[in-house]
Amino acid sequence: MKKFIFISIIIFFTAVFCFLFWQEISIPKQTTCASEQVFSIERGQGAKEIAFNLQEQGFINDALLFRVYVLSANKSKQLKAGDYMLSSCMAIPGIVESFVSGDIIRQEITIIEGWSLQDIAEYFEDKKICSEQEFHKFVSENFDKELEGYLFPDTYYIYEAMSIEQIVKIILENFDAKLTQDLRQEIGKQDKTIYDIITMASLIEKEVRTMEDKKIVSGILWKRMEIGMPLQVDATISYITGKNTTTVFRSELQIDSPYNTYKYLGLPKTPICNPGIESITAAIYPEKSEFWYYLSTPEGETIFSSTLEQHNIAKAKYL
Repeated sequence: MKKFIFISIIIFFTAVFCFLFWQEISIPKQTTCASEQVFSIERGQGAKEIAFNLQEQGFINDALLFRVYVLSANKSKQLKAGDYMLSSCMAIPGIVESFVSGDIIRQEITIIEGWSLQDIAEYFEDKKICSEQEFHKFVSENFDKELEGYLFPDTYYIYEAMSIEQIVKIILENFDAKLTQDLRQEIGKQDKTIYDIITMASLIEKEVRTMEDKKIVSGILWKRMEIGMPLQVDATISYITGKNTTTVFRSELQIDSPYNTYKYLGLPKTPICNPGIESITAAIYPEKSEFWYYLSTPEGETIFSSTLEQHNIAKAKYL
């Protein structure tokens, strides 16, 4: 009888231990996912070193639990070297499965602030992700509105088997994450739409460089819209002509296009590029000033003017 009770107690505590162990490894370090980060396994590293690095870099709570799980699952010799995308909301079994399957990063791609869809299409072709034609076909067939403006400039890590659809999905999810709830609420308070902000941000992105200048230019352009004055943004003309230059000829100002902000009032038909977070923030938080005009010198300096006369003098001096 005593032996039976003793065995029952052992079974009970073993079951409790197994339950608690499984519960512990199944719960990720964080329930809310932060952005994914790169985790590297060097060739020759074992479960002990991998576990220590995972804990050190904040992906798991306990290195020992990782090692115990790997040993109990008989996977300690199946962990493959390489670079992986992980987040702290992944549980230990999911992390181990990534290491065992060898779901490693194959390529790093970077979308630059101010790139247009055409720039991205050319870049993807150069990176052998897809051809320009395939990219444009995907965009036209899968999006009711233009994708221009919403492919957030950032560095992304992609896998060999990823389709263009999966890559674009990751980029759009990043855009949604960067446009935080606070920013969205501020846009709503101003009775503007995300389209308004991203389109304005795309103009700002192509016109000036520094955050300070971007906020002032934002204030100027919103002011012009309020009084029914044409935005007169040279970058929209370059977008129409496809020329990679800041030089705009007088004859080009007469081009009949919904992107011609000299000829038509208000914002252009769509964004003219994919703006970065600084330009988006500047579009949401413009700086009030006495200025109505601006120009960029060949060296990239922004010259602001309060009157058209001052602006014309600045053009004669700097341009």
